[in-house]
Formats: sequence, structure tokens, C-alpha cells
Amino acid sequence: MEWIYLSPHLDDIALSCGGLVWEQANAGDRPTIWSLCAGDPPGGELSPFAESLQSRWNTGGESAAIRRSEDAHACARLAAAYRHFSIPDCIYRKSPQDGRPLYTSEEAIFGLLDPVEQPLVDAVSNEIRQSLPAEAALVCPLTVGGHVDHRLVRAAAEKLGRPLWYYADYPYVERYGEQVPELLPGGCEEVLWKVSGEGMQAWFDSVATHRSQIGSFWPDIESMESALQHYYQENGGIPLWRPTGPGV
Repeated sequence: MEWIYLSPHLDDIALSCGGLVWEQANAGDRPTIWSLCAGDPPGGELSPFAESLQSRWNTGGESAAIRRSEDAHACARLAAAYRHFSIPDCIYRKSPQDGRPLYTSEEAIFGLLDPVEQPLVDAVSNEIRQSLPAEAALVCPLTVGGHVDHRLVRAAAEKLGRPLWYYADYPYVERYGEQVPELLPGGCEEVLWKVSGEGMQAWFDSVATHRSQIGSFWPDIESMESALQHYYQENGGIPLWRPTGPGV
């Protein structure tokens, strides 16, 4: 079976589904991770907010390239194929009307998409449609936590008009788990996927490969591994939600 995982950023599938992806690959399925907001920043000055995040990540002006390299190694650890799309992260995107940075604070990136980005939703949806294998299972974020890039990816996926699987956005689901029921579309059922000891280690390793991002969520690698282990045990597996009903 072919699986296409839609990842808003270069680490979201490793974080949310890494152990599951490894298990699928090692069971003979074909998982591929499509990272949508993986492109280089546009030219010109960055906003102070974008500069501050690059400083936190210790990536400087090579942030996008460094993160793509991290992801390539993470996907190799998960035995998954990958594709990097050319859309910049929201912290780099600017208004096509006046060139202003669109998302310049933590509050902004966890808010609604700017209305000027509706054409981008359409463009992303069309790009996905043109490359999507007809029989592939398509897995997209629930948008737990409300990050604008997660909203962008889900909106683009839902414009395709085909059945979708959904995953919980980790680590945001740890803080905002109560949002899951309200974010689920009608006609979905939960499926829990078990992960072996080898799969758990692959999951830990794939997240650790995204070195620039660890400090955004945890003080060290050990804390990350403990948090993932707790999340898995608390749920009894990695949850996905699948469509049910006629035409599925």
C-alpha cells in the first residue's frame, strides 16, 4: 500500500508519526513524506521574528537548507521516501500586495491564515493533485494547536475532494488534546497503530535528526524520548483517523 504523508514543516511527520512510518516501510508498504513548507525564503530582509527563530535554531541564513538536510536523514532513518515542496515557511512569507511579512509573532503563526493566502491554498492543492498517485492513502494534519502552516496544508488537502486520513499534530496535541474531537470531520474512526521496540528507536532517532528543532520543545534528547514514549503509552499506539462510509 502506498501512503503519502503531508507534513506542513520538515519535522512534523517525524514528530507525529515517525514510528508508524517505520513500521509501514518495514512491513512492505511504501510511505512517502511530502514536506510542503520547505522552500527557501524570498529575497529581501527578514522580519525580526524570523531572525529570532533562526537564532534559536542556530541555523542563520541557511535555515531552510539545513532543515532539508536534517529531514533527508530523518526520512532515511524511517526508510521513507520524501519530497520537499518549494513553499517558504510562514515566518518568511510576505503579502503579494504590499510585501509586508504576514506572520511576525507567536500569536500570528498560531492564528488564522491571512486572507491574502487563499490563492496559495489553491496552488498547493493543485500541486498535490498533479503528483498524487490515484490509489495512495493520503494523510494530513488535524491542525491541533492551529499553526497557520498546518491550516494551509489541511485546507489544500480537503480541496482535493477525496477521502483523507488524519494525524494528531505532535507535540501540540499534548497541550491541546481537547481540540481533537472538534477538529475531526464527520464519518471518521480512530485506528491505533502499534510500534515495536525497533520502531520506537527509529522514531526517537528521526526526531533527534532534526537537531535544529529540539530546543523548541525540549531541553535535551533524553527529554524528547521520554515525552514520545509517554505519548505512545498514553494512547496505546499512534492514532490515525480514517474515513468511513460509502465511496471509501
